[in-house]
Amino acid sequence: MRSVVVTGVSSGIGFALSKELVAHNIRVFGSVRNVNDAARVGAELGPLFVPLIFDITDENAVKDAVQRVREQLQGEMLWGLVNNAGIAVVGPLMETSLDEIRRQLEVNVIGQIQVTQAFLPLLGADGTLTGNPGKIINIGSVSGKICRPFFGPYSISKYGIEAFSDTLRIELMIFGIDVVLIRPGMIDTPIWFKNEMQTNEEMFNQSVYAKSLHILKRYINSKVTKSALPARKVGVLAYKILSNPHPKTTYVLVPHYFSDWIVPRILPKRFLNKKIAKGLGFLKRN
Repeated sequence: MRSVVVTGVSSGIGFALSKELVAHNIRVFGSVRNVNDAARVGAELGPLFVPLIFDITDENAVKDAVQRVREQLQGEMLWGLVNNAGIAVVGPLMETSLDEIRRQLEVNVIGQIQVTQAFLPLLGADGTLTGNPGKIINIGSVSGKICRPFFGPYSISKYGIEAFSDTLRIELMIFGIDVVLIRPGMIDTPIWFKNEMQTNEEMFNQSVYAKSLHILKRYINSKVTKSALPARKVGVLAYKILSNPHPKTTYVLVPHYFSDWIVPRILPKRFLNKKIAKGLGFLKRN
């Protein structure tokens, strides 16, 4: 039986991705944060879903999960590892606490590295398991290439995942393990409405950026409603990557490829910066 580990499956991309894999008769070992989420997701996805209760920043819990997966694999390799779990800290870089920025990097970068190191033996680095080496899929973001104001901590973390993926792809060739990066744009998931993504208006109500943050909040709510892609599309793409013996190194998944991906990367940066600043009402203070 083909088996894949997916982190962060309680909702959003992780849940939709796991649902797609299970539909193709693939066993999914999915990480959740608590027993309630484990029971709920298990009831929805059925017997091919095996919950793993751990936080990706908890080293001991991750190691315990690896041991549980190893026992159930019974000598076989994992077909894949999908590093999906993550958070989004939103706020002006110079007004966001260092503790919040550390939390962003701890989850979105260090956590991904920790999980990958721990599961690497089960993907083919062990040398004692049967089967072909597995693939690693990292869920990045277009924000790892295109920065927007107030998403600085998140973009920094996703730039890190770009470097992590590109470096790891070369280093793991020695084991025959491939690494693929998916860069989603705006996907219709609960992350946009969780506390991490909701502007804390009390925290920044005295900020010079207060009005701009309110404009951003309205813009996000409107975009999610009108044009965000369904999370299932990430799951469909992930399955295609795992099934393809020669996938591309990176995939971009955005609602409007030309305007959401091509244009922001070819326009002169200062021109683009000024357009964004104008849209958010940034004014130079005298």
